[in-house]
Amino acid sequence: MAEKKTTKKVAAEKTAEPKKATVKKAAAKAVVAVNAENAGFKAGDVYQALAAAGKALTVKEIAKAAKISEEETLLGLGWLFKEGKLATADEKITLA
Repeated sequence: MAEKKTTKKVAAEKTAEPKKATVKKAAAKAVVAVNAENAGFKAGDVYQALAAAGKALTVKEIAKAAKISEEETLLGLGWLFKEGKLATADEKITLA
């Protein structure tokens, strides 16, 4: 009988593996306030980044140069496109 108890104990230990803790990482989402004032400021950031670069840039490159998120970059680009300040070529954007 002692052998059966030992066998059951060993079997129980084998099946009772420690559970690994799972850590959920929350994606950091940028909250962009969509209003005329913020859009104007982001347009200024985008314009300055393009002017400093002096060449056509992608949206990602503009966001990096202006140190703003891609969503904020798109907000500023919309403003500048509406004003006719930008031109596109080969999926890149430059000042008109």
